[in-house]
Amino acid sequence: MNARKMLAGAFIVMLGMGMASFKEDDRNFQISKNLDIFNSIFKELDMFYVDTVNAEKMIQTGVEGMLSLTDPYTEYYPEEEVSSLKEMTTGKYGGIGAAIRYYEAKDRIAVVEPTEGMPAAEAGVKAGDIILSVGGKEMVRGNMKPQEFSSKVSEALRGEPGTSFVLKVLRPLKNDSTVMEFKLTRKNIRTNPVPYYGMVKDSIGYLALSSFTENSANDFKKAFIELKQKGAKSLIIDLRDNGGGSLSEAVDIVNLYVPKGQEIVVTKGKLRQAQGSYKTQNEPVDTQIPLAILVNGATASASEIVSGSLQDLDRAVIIGTRTFGKGLVQTIRPLPYNGTLKVTTSKYYIPSGRCIQAIDYAKKNADGSVARTPDSLTTVFHTAAGREVRDGGGIRPDIEVKGDKIPNIVFYLMNDDLIFDYATQYCWDHPTLASVDDFKLTDADYEAFKKLVKSRNFTYDRQSEKLLKSLKEVAEFEGYMTEASEEFKALEKKLNHNLDRDLDYFAKPIKEYLSQEIVTRYFYQRGAVMERLKDDTDLEKAIEVLQNPVRYREILSAPVKTDESAKKEEVKK
Repeated sequence: MNARKMLAGAFIVMLGMGMASFKEDDRNFQISKNLDIFNSIFKELDMFYVDTVNAEKMIQTGVEGMLSLTDPYTEYYPEEEVSSLKEMTTGKYGGIGAAIRYYEAKDRIAVVEPTEGMPAAEAGVKAGDIILSVGGKEMVRGNMKPQEFSSKVSEALRGEPGTSFVLKVLRPLKNDSTVMEFKLTRKNIRTNPVPYYGMVKDSIGYLALSSFTENSANDFKKAFIELKQKGAKSLIIDLRDNGGGSLSEAVDIVNLYVPKGQEIVVTKGKLRQAQGSYKTQNEPVDTQIPLAILVNGATASASEIVSGSLQDLDRAVIIGTRTFGKGLVQTIRPLPYNGTLKVTTSKYYIPSGRCIQAIDYAKKNADGSVARTPDSLTTVFHTAAGREVRDGGGIRPDIEVKGDKIPNIVFYLMNDDLIFDYATQYCWDHPTLASVDDFKLTDADYEAFKKLVKSRNFTYDRQSEKLLKSLKEVAEFEGYMTEASEEFKALEKKLNHNLDRDLDYFAKPIKEYLSQEIVTRYFYQRGAVMERLKDDTDLEKAIEVLQNPVRYREILSAPVKTDESAKKEEVKK
């Protein structure tokens, strides 16, 4: 009997192996078959199609279609775009240090923001300058799409450090415009991942981190140590709108506050090389200093590793709105002809064991869309102290602060360059600004802005009008229109487009965006951060918590079990 069982077991194992081998062979056959079909179709089109096909564009479209079935972070970079990938991961490039974009009013490219201390800013190039030529070559759009035009000008501005060229711009002035020329010498540009840090209240330090690029952990550490030297006894880390970056930089930042040897991230993927464990490698700087971390819906990836792991280790209080929910890790793979593939190879898991990935890109709806994981399908995990945290939906703050929604009108004011243009106009009348603290947009300034908006015959889509129109169409289709016509007329009258009313009603958020744009012209990114902090609910809540040690410890402690909850737990066991 034992021999029979052994033979039967061996047969089942061999059968299983055979089935696995068959499935693998079938998969390889399907891949080979479909690649042959794709190759043959292209060759037939190239030879017989009535018009000449654009080979590069056609195959690029095929590649894009293939990648669309994965996730948004798996991307192909041809040789000419590899530099942008390197810039994204390192934060460095050779150029003049200036953000640019398409400016519709002039059908040209405008300088949006020179980087502090870089060649453009040092030479006197200002936001609002319209680029006419680079190195003697006229920069005109022609038949290019705005995005293509922007890329062309960006490419012309970049180059080997040490090379020089003449930049010709049109500078808008109050009553006229003037052409100006600047001789610029390119240099290695590195975006500063720590745009601002300082003391915000008594002994509370504040540190904003905008990205996790190469060496950002060192920049962060230097700023943190300087704040401690200035007397910081607690710290607010601002990760709002930080889309992430390097996983190792994130681990190094967490390492500043937790002991050496602590596992922060585990990665799990299909291949063995995608599996990994990331532990803190160095002695920490301060394991006791109270921490509050500000997050929002645009806090993603490496930012969620920092905020999520410090939450899991009960090392920081998280404040703000739920984060984006990106728990995926990308790897750079070289391709033929100097191309590069950035491909998602694994998911990451933070100390509690949870993965905060909010969207399952493998499960798509019939229309190709994907949805966030509903809260009902998430799983409960526990922090080191026993607090409940969940997976599948980003990082949920310990203290949720209702985020302000951007009004529709603000989006259109920005899109039509009205906020941008008013900031340029403001700088004509105010050549200098003493400090960020002294700046305040007055009622007279806002009236001047409203005047500019009206002079441009500004209009924008109002969602209420769109929905009302749709409702009327449905009511008419279902036969309710006759009886409800008077009500519709009354509602239509109340929802009538009134620009004066809208500019007054939404004055507060409009002024906030205006103020940040203006201050950035004088004090760059650090000024924008400082201006934002003037009226910041998240910051106020963080200060409130850090000033109350009892409340701080209470938030990071495990909930006290009542007799009833203890009984429920015993029943579960």
